[in-house]
Amino acid sequence: MDHFTRRIIGFGVHADIVDGPALCRMFNAAVAGHSPSRYLSTDNDPLFKFHRWKANPRILEIEEIKTVPSVPLSHPFIERLIGTIRRDYLDYVPFWNVTDLQRKLSDFQHYYNSHRVHNSLSGIPPALVAGESSPRIACLDDYRWKSHCRGLYQLPAAA
Repeated sequence: MDHFTRRIIGFGVHADIVDGPALCRMFNAAVAGHSPSRYLSTDNDPLFKFHRWKANPRILEIEEIKTVPSVPLSHPFIERLIGTIRRDYLDYVPFWNVTDLQRKLSDFQHYYNSHRVHNSLSGIPPALVAGESSPRIACLDDYRWKSHCRGLYQLPAAA
């Protein structure tokens, strides 16, 4: 998640126990296709001490910032995002395997970034803050309902 725009950058999904190489693969999959940010906030999990992991931020020229140990509130935006994904999406949508979960999280990422408005961003979606194109404003005389996340969310859209 980009802290400034509140955009979801990507998800890393792994079907087995997460070890050092799996962590690196998940990170690379999550940031693929995006320009890397300057900073990365991580907790004090022993996985982040793995030598291949330490090479990832160094190669991408990302400064890793460690949070305060045993204080989940030092990641407030991430904790909020995880709760939102669980409460608003994963509690209602079953997934069958890793590929299915990745596809569904990608759908949610598009909805969250481009269509879901945020109070902390003055009621606009994160994609607009990041400078991406905006959807047309729906006129109340001529609109239709647009389905997101395979029908879980319905939003009005300009017809």
